[in-house]
Amino acid sequence: MTTALITGATAGIGAAFARRLAADGYSLILVARDTKRLREQATELHDRHGIEAEVLTADLSTEDGITAVEERLASRRDPVDLLVNNAGFGNKGQFLEVSLADELTMLKVHCEAVLRLTSAATAAMRERRRGGVVNVASVAAFVPRGTYGASKAWVVQFTQGVARDLAGTGVRLMALCPGFVRTEFHQRAGMGTDNIPKWMWLDADKLVAAALTDLARGKTLSVPDPRYKALMGVVKMTPRALLGGVTSRTGRKYGPQ
Repeated sequence: MTTALITGATAGIGAAFARRLAADGYSLILVARDTKRLREQATELHDRHGIEAEVLTADLSTEDGITAVEERLASRRDPVDLLVNNAGFGNKGQFLEVSLADELTMLKVHCEAVLRLTSAATAAMRERRRGGVVNVASVAAFVPRGTYGASKAWVVQFTQGVARDLAGTGVRLMALCPGFVRTEFHQRAGMGTDNIPKWMWLDADKLVAAALTDLARGKTLSVPDPRYKALMGVVKMTPRALLGGVTSRTGRKYGPQ
């Protein structure tokens, strides 16, 4: 039975991955901080799809949390075939308005945890010569926009670099870069969303379907929507100095409120 481990599994993109993979017959390992929500989710997916759903409570902003997931990914007895590094969050406020502790916590979750979990998973996958990793980044990776964008840019560069290093081993890696998705992300960060145009919102289930198609096709970068593909095309052609001013104004307009 194919097994997938999903971090940040109880809401948003992570929950959408869980629903889709359960429907496809995957056994699941669901990782998040809220044990109650994890158990409810595992029960629902088991009852609906008849799959096995394991619960692993872990806070990836802590050493113990990362270590617990590393150990599960490294298991040769119960191997993980697909890792979805989805856990993440946003901080409300511009640089110096957010505490240094919160900025460092973001880097712990978005960068250190992704690095360590990817390492644990791919070492075991390479031995079996099969497996996949999806690291959830953001279109914010392609614009100069503070610590969040910088951390997601790191995820993209890291993922594509490792994908090259592991080419030919049977292990696939892909960075997933969505735009605005209707999840709990903004609410948890205390960010208003009323001023974001309706056309910019993506559906999490459609996003996941497109992402899994891109992974199967061997892509190392997925921007799974024509609207955002077009926007990223414009970004690539815009001078960085001009882009910095535009993204700063856009962030104030469509960002934290």
